[in-house]
Amino acid sequence: MTTKPVQNPLDVRERILQCASALFYRQGVRAVGVDLVVEHAGVAKTSLYRHFRTKDDLVVAFLEREDIDFWATWDDVAAKYSDDPADELAAHMRWIGERLSRSNYRGCPQINVAAEFAEQEHPARQVARAHMHGLRSRLAAIARRLDVAHPDILAAQLALLVNGAFVSSELLATDDATRILLTSTHALVEAARAAVVPKA
Repeated sequence: MTTKPVQNPLDVRERILQCASALFYRQGVRAVGVDLVVEHAGVAKTSLYRHFRTKDDLVVAFLEREDIDFWATWDDVAAKYSDDPADELAAHMRWIGERLSRSNYRGCPQINVAAEFAEQEHPARQVARAHMHGLRSRLAAIARRLDVAHPDILAAQLALLVNGAFVSSELLATDDATRILLTSTHALVEAARAAVVPKA
């Protein structure tokens, strides 16, 4: 007599989240119901609700998973250029450009999900908003190390550049994204360095 192996709850949760993440990213959050997630994950609906109380909780977990991946890449790059903010900024633009050039790239998950929910206080929008603030904050830290006159303005400009690229990837040729990000970043940094600090 063989006994059926007991599934690790963490494995079940990860499989549900992995399937949901792929579906949400490819088809959009509103277009994907829990029944489709359950079907693709090969689990019972009760298992899904055991790990994710509501679909909103599953959406939030999807965005948090994407957040971890994005910032892990960011931190890995930042660690290699801790002594040179200009090189660090260029390196970030290169890996972001490479991400935009992927054949399966469908835009920034946080921006995509935020666009699907009109409610400002929806938990998914709160995660997306925190991601955007995190991006600007990290760019501001680099801008301050560049010793420009107005680092906060430069950070806002760079954040607009990156987010604009995220939503414009379909307008770019395969090899355009990195080149445009790098040349635009260089122009913004040079303009910031030439700016005059206003008198108090």
